[in-house]
Amino acid sequence: MKVLVACEESQIVTKAFRLAGHEAYSCDLEAPSGGHPEWHFQGDVLEYLKWSYWDLVIAHPPYTFLTVANTYLNRGCSKYTIQEAREHQAKAQAFFMEFVSAPAERIAIENPIGVMNTRYRKPDQIIQPYEYGHPESKKTCLWLKNLPKLVPTGEIAEVKRYRCTKCGSVFDAQLGVYGCCKSPAKPIWENQTPSGQNKLRPSPDRAKIRSKTYEGVANAMAMQWSIY
Repeated sequence: MKVLVACEESQIVTKAFRLAGHEAYSCDLEAPSGGHPEWHFQGDVLEYLKWSYWDLVIAHPPYTFLTVANTYLNRGCSKYTIQEAREHQAKAQAFFMEFVSAPAERIAIENPIGVMNTRYRKPDQIIQPYEYGHPESKKTCLWLKNLPKLVPTGEIAEVKRYRCTKCGSVFDAQLGVYGCCKSPAKPIWENQTPSGQNKLRPSPDRAKIRSKTYEGVANAMAMQWSIY
């Protein structure tokens, strides 16, 4: 297959499809950090999307103004007024929809839970990295066209700590999910604080780091969609 992985500078998905024997290319405004510039188009992905060349398009449109965690839209901030944030969101939605109508037989669009779940439609699938061998939690929506849902690899990552849903106490997983107050508890994954928030500190590269696809998920895409 000829595969375009849109909005990907890490090349994690691209490399997974290359290893599976496909002609895969990443595309992003930034230079690739994945070590294979020969597999990368640096520039406006919409220009490359127009090619009637791709058998499969996998898109990771920016989600800063699409995620439900976005508070700019309601209160503004030092970076954006409310009006500016809403204009950015409108542009982000339009960019997302460019991939929906892309001239490719098979399409997958990836994003966190956000406004496109209602502005467009509900995703076909919501996956978690811990279903594919990673000890992290990150709900990821997949909108699919002519592709099957991903099947978890069965490599469920080990949970080391839990947080009680009643009193909030944190305890070791060896005590079980009822290890405190006899109330059920939620797992705390390695990328979470005890309160359940992402523990990655603010930095210029925070969004880029958080947006990277987990290798286990990328490998599942390459293997399962190759068979399909």
